[in-house]
Amino acid sequence: MTTAVQLFHSLPPIASLPTATVPAAKGSAGARNQPASLHVVCASRKSRDDDYHATLKALNSKGRFPRKSLGQHYMLNPEINEQLARAANVEEGDVVLEIGPGTGSLTNVLINSGATVLAIEKDPHMVDLVRERFETTDKFKVLQEDFVKCHIRSHISPILESRKALNVSLIRAKVISNLPFNISTDVIKLLLPMGDIFSEVVLLLQEETALRLVESSLRTSEYRPINVFVNFYSEPEYNFRVPRTNFFPQPNVDAAVVTFRLKQAPDYPSVASTKSFFSMVHSAFNGKRKMLRRSLQHICPSNEIERALGDAGLPTTSRPEELTLDDFVKLYNMIAKV
Repeated sequence: MTTAVQLFHSLPPIASLPTATVPAAKGSAGARNQPASLHVVCASRKSRDDDYHATLKALNSKGRFPRKSLGQHYMLNPEINEQLARAANVEEGDVVLEIGPGTGSLTNVLINSGATVLAIEKDPHMVDLVRERFETTDKFKVLQEDFVKCHIRSHISPILESRKALNVSLIRAKVISNLPFNISTDVIKLLLPMGDIFSEVVLLLQEETALRLVESSLRTSEYRPINVFVNFYSEPEYNFRVPRTNFFPQPNVDAAVVTFRLKQAPDYPSVASTKSFFSMVHSAFNGKRKMLRRSLQHICPSNEIERALGDAGLPTTSRPEELTLDDFVKLYNMIAKV
């Protein structure tokens, strides 16, 4: 059986780690959301070595080993952490929520950029590790909680309110995280509707997930309710690809960084109820290959669905994968009038 120490010794030297890349535009509509280039500022060789070995030393302490059940894959390349911070334009005075700080390598970059960091970590061993690492700074706080179950608004709002009391111009916080891949969809669903307290959410995701969220085109099997959800609440942008060899342990897939610039309530599409709107969208996709006049007939009779489609300027034979966010909004509003 391979031990933690043996696996650490098998890792590549820091100089061999690949850097992040921006893929060439693919010609899809989503490709317009990709930046033409990304300026990379490399850490010095010494700081890279120190951070790389500090991460390994922290993980190897007391025989600790990344837990598969928690989706733990730790970043070994400090350049990626620098780029994550740059993608969110982190600057002095920012408040940043970090989900899953791990050994604190990204946390350290955020604090050095001038941010105050609130970290949420499920693993109690990692909580103790980062709490000890940053015990000398007042710009860091870590809570041992499962993010998908915690009341994040109650944790962030007091911090923002205290800034207002000090007449600090900060209005909303930012989210920056190297997420466990297995909770990415749940995290996105929780965070994106919080445009009143977060201005942007920068996440390192599984590359396939990142591309699906930003680039999925109409009339493809990848177009799903989550695409409608993401565009309802945010403006997503694909930032750059991160090869799997930058992580320990190495996952089976590459990763990518996506920025979600969150809309505020006045900028949401106009619907009477977001709950009933998304209920309709999910119902539409439950019968993905069915025409909407059939998949939505539990809402109202087929002939009324056809009339609503026509009034929305859509073919009466429309299927869910053919509708944009604006189309779904028009259809919902027409059905609401029936």
